[in-house]
Amino acid sequence: MLLFLYFCPSLFLSIYCLIYSICKMRKYIVLALIVIISVSESCANKKSKNTLVTFETTYGKITVMLYPETVKHRENFLKLVNKGFYNGVLFHRVIKDFMIQGGDPDSKNTNSNASLGSGDIGYTIPAEFIYPKYYHKHGALAAARQGDQVNPLKASSGCQFYIVQGKKYFDNQLDSIDKVSELKYEEKLFQEIADTKQHEIKIYRLANNLTKLKALSDSILTVVQVKIKNQPTYKLTAQQRVDYKTIGGTPHLDGKYTVFGEVVEGLEIVEKISNIKTGQNDRPVEDIKVNKAYVVQ
Repeated sequence: MLLFLYFCPSLFLSIYCLIYSICKMRKYIVLALIVIISVSESCANKKSKNTLVTFETTYGKITVMLYPETVKHRENFLKLVNKGFYNGVLFHRVIKDFMIQGGDPDSKNTNSNASLGSGDIGYTIPAEFIYPKYYHKHGALAAARQGDQVNPLKASSGCQFYIVQGKKYFDNQLDSIDKVSELKYEEKLFQEIADTKQHEIKIYRLANNLTKLKALSDSILTVVQVKIKNQPTYKLTAQQRVDYKTIGGTPHLDGKYTVFGEVVEGLEIVEKISNIKTGQNDRPVEDIKVNKAYVVQ
């Protein structure tokens, strides 16, 4: 090959130029691929990144991060923010060491004597409990809702929300919360099993056979206790206990109201609002307004 090239210098030059061009082209192709991959990764990261929403309030800015898993709440909240729905609403209910609540459309341009908190948007959002991953720690953003009596499925308000201030807890207080949760969990499991044995229970009751009824009840309770021991889902997680002892929160609301985000900037503003003077129905004496809400780009 070398001898052939030696005797054909023009051909050698042509081949050299071709090889150089190919190498150069490959270099640009590689660079282009690197750029494409980088841009794709950047877009993917941007897409998966949690969305931020800022509330410009009377007392300053509060920025919340929306969780991606609570899809229905997230999309509804973004829709309302982008429509300007929250511009002008009040934090109409404030309870120190508990939470600040807003989003009632009736609170816009209202008088100081108006009773607020019942306003809605005409629909509810199905509950999205991502528990115990997301819970009512200090700064949690959650959806308000009607009580269990009229809302057994715990569906969220389509527009009203609250931000947790809460308080700090001691270990013995958290132990008590665990105990109450255990009893409720035990009752729930017992009822679920009992519902499957209604025919048997009816026969024993009609025969007034208290011995059989007690034996059946004891057998159900044994199954329940074994299940609770093997799956202690009622207990607060280690991270929950740390947060509730150090930064505070409202643990008794966990698993009952949908938590769909958290404050990432402006916790000091939440504190200021939480400590203002309130009057009837926990409404602040001084109107605390959301002047503007917008998605952070």
